[in-house]
Amino acid sequence: PFAPIASKPTLAELVYLLTKLRSGRASVRLRIFTHPSLFNQALEATKRIGIPSEYIYLLDGRDANSDRDNVASLIENVRVRKLPRQPVVPAQKNTIAYLLFSSGTSGPPKSVMVSHGGLCFSTLQTIITVTENAKFDPPTDEPPPPQRLLCSLPFYHTLGLHFFILKSPLSPKTLVIISRWNLDQALMAIPRYKINFLVLVPSIVHQLVHSAKAHRTDFSSVLVAGCGAAYVAPELLERFRKMLGQPNKGRQVEILEGYGLSEATIGSLARVNPGQYSMYPDPASTGVLLPGQEGRILREDGSEADFNETGELLIKGENVALGYWGDEQATRETFLPDGWLRTGDRFRVDEAGQFYYEDRLKDTLKISGAQVAPAEIERVLLTHPRGLVIDAAVAGVPAASQTGASSRDERVPRAWVVLSAAGLAIGEQKAAQELDAWVREQLSRYKWLTGGIAIVPEIPKNPTGKVLRRVLVDDYVKQMQSMKTKL
Repeated sequence: PFAPIASKPTLAELVYLLTKLRSGRASVRLRIFTHPSLFNQALEATKRIGIPSEYIYLLDGRDANSDRDNVASLIENVRVRKLPRQPVVPAQKNTIAYLLFSSGTSGPPKSVMVSHGGLCFSTLQTIITVTENAKFDPPTDEPPPPQRLLCSLPFYHTLGLHFFILKSPLSPKTLVIISRWNLDQALMAIPRYKINFLVLVPSIVHQLVHSAKAHRTDFSSVLVAGCGAAYVAPELLERFRKMLGQPNKGRQVEILEGYGLSEATIGSLARVNPGQYSMYPDPASTGVLLPGQEGRILREDGSEADFNETGELLIKGENVALGYWGDEQATRETFLPDGWLRTGDRFRVDEAGQFYYEDRLKDTLKISGAQVAPAEIERVLLTHPRGLVIDAAVAGVPAASQTGASSRDERVPRAWVVLSAAGLAIGEQKAAQELDAWVREQLSRYKWLTGGIAIVPEIPKNPTGKVLRRVLVDDYVKQMQSMKTKL
């Protein structure tokens, strides 16, 4: 199996990831393929954990300080020496296809074991879903053009790995690759290469919607835009749709939305077209179960939730991964013996089978016995009638009197917000007061921001757009402890 790693890890991160990969089985011999610019870092990491340096290979070019060959020269060596072709090793359903590191938003990344059976099953889900969706596409006088995708998401993440590599050969397409997301490069590439399919994450959608340059860009070639990897507010997607305008074929841009996770190979839920399965999807819903996918929603006590009652989503199907490499405890906690996968996300489902995302289970707060979803408070902040906020994150922090206590269980909601031009115009203090009053007007008392509101220049997020709430909370706790020490 292969294991993609972020292209710019720190030395400490690389040591951790390589150590994690080695921890799975003592017999595993790692082969590390790296860009020449990262060779010295890879060399130092392997020294620290005892991997022989000859197991490092260059992907391209040569390292200036060594005579190490690259992949191309290795292939040429095989041809020149006429080495015999090695027999293909048959893969079974439970054979590991690849290892993928989780986002690590609430703790150190875990390595997900995705099987060949799961990959095949997920591919079939995609084929069936696309085939069924096409039956309800608006009629056109000509066949749809081949896809032209802008590849700006990291290939080490599930979304980029599947859309741009593993499932790319399913249909004719052109891939326009940029090394990493860059707003100016993307806005230049879209009209130049007539990009008609965008694969984005919420943080990029947010940046595009609030970019004056993006509003001046020609998006007329875009026919489809998908957004995944993290929750995105329906209001933001609608603003994005309006910004894209009408394509040159006169059809409305199709916005794809769904839900998935690395532990389920990629997807589990997806939005359907109007009329499909006799359904007319609610714009606020995340979607319905993909073909072959089972789902259930459980209360905290493990009993089945009713329709429109929020609980943890569990899914089941052949796309569910084998577990976490080298982490039996985490595997037992997440991958249940009867085949169900605990997603760690809170959903509700209506009578029609439409699922609605509520929040991340670990982010949910319990105040006075009642559950508080940070996403609900964030939506209220983002919909202030004067548009004072362009981005927001809410998390639970220790109450002011408890920041020095050892217990981290009792928490109160605190918001970090990025002000819009309108918010900056009235000043941070006034904006915070208006936002606090708005939350108190819209939400029940136990959901009020008793932990305060902080004005920040940006919300910390990982490369796929997931909010790093633990970073915000840790910084807040350190500030409070520092203030207490000074007093």
